Amino acid sequence: MKKVMLLMSGGVDSSVSAILLQQQGYDVTGATMHLKTDQDEKSNAEIKDAKLVAEKLKIKHMVVNLSNDFSDKVIKNFIGEYLLGRTPNPCVVCNKYIKFGKMFKLAKKLGFDYIATGHYAVVDYDKSTGKWLLKKSDEKKDQSYVLYNLNQEKLSHILFPVGNMQKDEIRKIAKEYDLPIAEKKESQEICFIKDNDYCNFIESHTNNSPPKGLFINENGSVLGEHQGIMKYTIGQRKGFGIGFGKPMYVISINPQDNTVVLGEEGSQYTNELIATNLNFILFDKPLKEMEITAKVRYKAPCAKAKLVPLDENFVKVIFYEKQRAITPGQSVVFYDGDVVLGGGVITSSK
Repeated sequence: MKKVMLLMSGGVDSSVSAILLQQQGYDVTGATMHLKTDQDEKSNAEIKDAKLVAEKLKIKHMVVNLSNDFSDKVIKNFIGEYLLGRTPNPCVVCNKYIKFGKMFKLAKKLGFDYIATGHYAVVDYDKSTGKWLLKKSDEKKDQSYVLYNLNQEKLSHILFPVGNMQKDEIRKIAKEYDLPIAEKKESQEICFIKDNDYCNFIESHTNNSPPKGLFINENGSVLGEHQGIMKYTIGQRKGFGIGFGKPMYVISINPQDNTVVLGEEGSQYTNELIATNLNFILFDKPLKEMEITAKVRYKAPCAKAKLVPLDENFVKVIFYEKQRAITPGQSVVFYDGDVVLGGGVITSSK
C-alpha cells in the first residue's frame, strides 16, 4: 500500500482529500504545519480541526513546527518586498519553500511515496513526451497559478485529490461523512496577518512607521503627500487621502526617492513586463520566442502573449492586449492551453 503524507490545514478541501485518498487505497497520514506567527490562536485552531478530522477518519496525524523556516522564507520576503515598493504573493513563496520544499523533503525522508494537498490543480502524465504536467483545474478557484515553481521530480510524487472537483461537491462529501469542518468558511486573508492589516503587521515587525513622501504625476509634478510607499499598490485608485478632481491610479512606486507616481484613466494599463526568478516545468528554459497565454496575478484572466527569452535570468512578456495593473513583486505564470509552462516574478512593466 502506497503511503501518502497529506498536508491538512483543518479546512474542507484537505479534509475531503483524506477521504478520497482512503477510497483510492492509500495509507494516509495527516500533517499540519504549525507556523507560529502572530496568528497563533488561528494556527492552533487549524491544528485542532485537522486532528478532529484525522480522528474521525481514523488516520494518523502529526504536527510539524516550521515556524523558523516560515519566518525566514515567507514573512521576511513579504516585509522586504513591500518596503521596496513591490507587492508580493506569499502563497507562491510558501508553496515553493515550505509546502513543496521543507514538507516535500520531510515526506521523502520519512518514507512516504507521495505528498498530497487540497489544491485545485491537476497533475497528469504525458506518455508521448514522458513528462509530468501541471494543469489548470476546472474549478473556478483554480490554483495552478501559485504552483508554477514545481518541477518534474516533485510532480511525480504529488497528489491533488480534489483538483478537478467543484466546491459544492466537496462540501457534500464532508457532510456525508459528518466531518466537523463541513460548514467551515474559507479564509480570504493572508494566513499570517490578522484582519488583513498588512501595514500594521509590517510596522509591528520592523518597529518603524513608513516615512511619508510625495505623490507625483508622470511629469514629476507634485500632487500631494503620501503616507508611506508600502500602503499603495499598482492600479490602486482609492485611499489616497486627498482628492484630485478625477480618477487617478498608482502606476509606479519608487523607493529610491520615496515617491508614488499617479496617472489618469488608462495609464494603469500596460502590455509588456520583465520577469526573473524563473522556473519552467517542461524544459530548462525557452530557447526562442513562444506564443503563450499568461496571467499577471492570481485572479487575472489568461491573456495571449509572446514570451521572449532575454538571458539566463530574465524573460520579456509582450501581451497582445494591454493588461491592468501589472505589478512588480507579483508572479506572471505562463500557460499552453491548460498546461502550466512555468512562471517568474515581475520586476517591471511598461
